[in-house]
Amino acid sequence: MMDNLRAASNHVVLKIILALIILSFVLTGVGNYLIGGSGNYAAKVNGQEINRAQFEQAFQNERARMQQQLGEQFSVLAGNEQYMQQLRQQVLNQLIDVTLIDQYAKKLGIAISDEQVKQSILKTPAFQTNNQFDNDKYLAMVRGSGYTPDGYAQVVRRQLQAQQLNQVFGGSEFVLPSEADSLAALVLQARDVRVAAFDTEALAAKQTAADEELKGYFDQHQNEFIAPQQLKVSYLEMDAAALQDKVTVSDAEVAAYYDQHKNTFGQPERKKFAVIVLKTQADADAVLAELKKGADFAELAKTKSTDTFTGKRGGELEWMEPETTLDDFKSANLTEKGQVSGVIKSSSGYLVLRLNDVEPAKLKPLEEVRNDVLAKLKQEKALDAYYALQQKVSEAATNDNESLASAEEVSGIKAVHTDWFTQQTLPQALSAKPVADALFDGSLLGEGGAPGSNSNVITADGDRAFVVRVDAHKPQGVKPFAEVRDAVLAQVKRQKAQAQAQADAQKILTALKEGKGDEALKTAGLSFGDTQKLQRSQQPSAFEQSVYALPQPQSGKPSYGVTRDEKGNVVIVALDAVTPGKLPADEVANFSGQIKEGATNITFDALIASLRKSGDIELGSAAQVE
Repeated sequence: MMDNLRAASNHVVLKIILALIILSFVLTGVGNYLIGGSGNYAAKVNGQEINRAQFEQAFQNERARMQQQLGEQFSVLAGNEQYMQQLRQQVLNQLIDVTLIDQYAKKLGIAISDEQVKQSILKTPAFQTNNQFDNDKYLAMVRGSGYTPDGYAQVVRRQLQAQQLNQVFGGSEFVLPSEADSLAALVLQARDVRVAAFDTEALAAKQTAADEELKGYFDQHQNEFIAPQQLKVSYLEMDAAALQDKVTVSDAEVAAYYDQHKNTFGQPERKKFAVIVLKTQADADAVLAELKKGADFAELAKTKSTDTFTGKRGGELEWMEPETTLDDFKSANLTEKGQVSGVIKSSSGYLVLRLNDVEPAKLKPLEEVRNDVLAKLKQEKALDAYYALQQKVSEAATNDNESLASAEEVSGIKAVHTDWFTQQTLPQALSAKPVADALFDGSLLGEGGAPGSNSNVITADGDRAFVVRVDAHKPQGVKPFAEVRDAVLAQVKRQKAQAQAQADAQKILTALKEGKGDEALKTAGLSFGDTQKLQRSQQPSAFEQSVYALPQPQSGKPSYGVTRDEKGNVVIVALDAVTPGKLPADEVANFSGQIKEGATNITFDALIASLRKSGDIELGSAAQVE
């Protein structure tokens, strides 16, 4: 039930715009997003450049997303120049909106501290193992997505900034009980309907079409019969993990590595702090004076700290290791349990710290970590062999550019030869994005689509690499009529059937409104089915929308209409009754909050429009469609 309420009251524009603040950084690369580029820019927003590289990368990612979502249907859209122009403009508008919102957030002084970013990362479920932060998992996932830890931290900072901006617009709206009741009555409204459906498949089976008619349809709808580009390729795959089984490590190497890296085999010294955050130096001095008189640190944190999150916990923070300890905390130089710092000025305000606990460093003996050391050394040796192999293969593939024979010889790896495939049916081994991009960007083809040159070494997933070569190529094109004749015939017959059903339905609809419906239905071999109780869903179908567009029944007489069901059949609908919805008492507060959020989103839409109107937005040459 509440899903229906949310669908009606929770306007999505705010969430989309705020998500863009994050996703556009993900798509275009955090490191370069707000850095001014060359004069060849896509747009300037109040003097801040969105350069060509950022715009093109965002466009290519949106294009790839749509291609993955729509499959071969996207080939039709991609061939429509006007559509692609609109898509480019849409991406640029999104980047401009993101930049305007980012600038406005900075103007409001919305800033996110390093500690807030850190805590958000530590509490991200995807980075946890057994409900504990897993640093290895964190680094693997972040780097696997193409980020450095610093770069990912900036993404998180933007997300937190967006959440704060959302809160700025969510504090002033209110909802009257009558408003909530009225909207609930509409949103939760139920409609009793009966349906009489024409069987499109049965009607289609009776239709006929001459070859001239089929060819005419084919000529007018060639974009529906596009054969995507196809390739046959050869490739060599180099896998660092596979090389681990081929390397050996001696006991002496294990012992030497352990001696050189003892600090990594165990737990370094850890400290647990408590903090009181104050707004001014005077406030901090007053708190410090109370502590010196014997006041309880935890109680002061709860009552005095401006950081409500830590204040509720008596100021207590999680364990910190040397590399995760903030510089402000290190500067306090607290070494003994229970020791209290002086006043520390920081970007978050004025701090007073207490060292709650200290856990000394622990070192594990060699025998306990031998397997870990062995695995580490094997991995390192395998990586060395992997990079050396890449170098040999790269040189061989470059020197002998007519085949992969030389690369096979120096590597000892047999090339794999594929059958025909499209960009949507890539062999699993070649599905990594860098490999797919190299295969389909045209750089490996010769003149006229003939086989071209070997690729450079292409790295995928960090521990695999490929050299690929296109053996044969079929360009994208319209399928021959003879190949698709049966599909054309089925489509033409279905269109004729739907047109016949639509015409017959309109005649029956007229008869029903004139009170002669029973006879008309009988003549057509139709009858209404059992009553269905229909209620609004979160994502209403076309059928559902048509039913809710019908006028309410009057004087006990049904209201009639013609639409199509989920199978595409033409149907006649009889609307017998409409029952207003009623909101359960225990959901009133939640629903009112949803309405309030919707009002906030409308305000946010107005903000975007205002920022665009008052901002200085200049389009550059890179914004032009090529």
